[in-house]
Amino acid sequence: LVVLTCICLFIYFFVDEKNEKHCGLLKQWLESSEVSVEIMKKGFHREVITRVELSPDVLSEVRVLLVHRWPRGVFVDPYQLASLSDQNDWQILVDSAIDLELPAHKTAGFVTYLYSTSDGPTPKLLKVTIPIHGRYHEPTFVGETFTSVIIEPPELLLQTEK
Repeated sequence: LVVLTCICLFIYFFVDEKNEKHCGLLKQWLESSEVSVEIMKKGFHREVITRVELSPDVLSEVRVLLVHRWPRGVFVDPYQLASLSDQNDWQILVDSAIDLELPAHKTAGFVTYLYSTSDGPTPKLLKVTIPIHGRYHEPTFVGETFTSVIIEPPELLLQTEK
């Protein structure tokens, strides 16, 4: 069980009086919001459960985007993601084509973008499960029996209509 907590403070606005006040509110919401990641199951087929707990002060019309930067030791199956998107309130986009057969040392990492597609107010607690799969690693003859793969927590981006 691995739980990571990350707060991402990424806000970009043009500077004027209205946006300075609004930018301050978004920064305050981000500082009191929390993103946690939990890795479930064992072996080559695992699940990454990401929970976003928004500050109680966040507007109900805020949009949430999670940006996961995955290492080359794992992959997501785009066909599996497509079937999951039909079953839940999250849309998952991948930044590049994924070759399911390549070993880790012959591929690069990739990025997924997750955003909620549900209508209505944004809940204060959001949860999404992403199935990931381990890639085969390059053989070694020095007695190493496993390779660590570090899964970083995602970036949290918030947007309002203002």
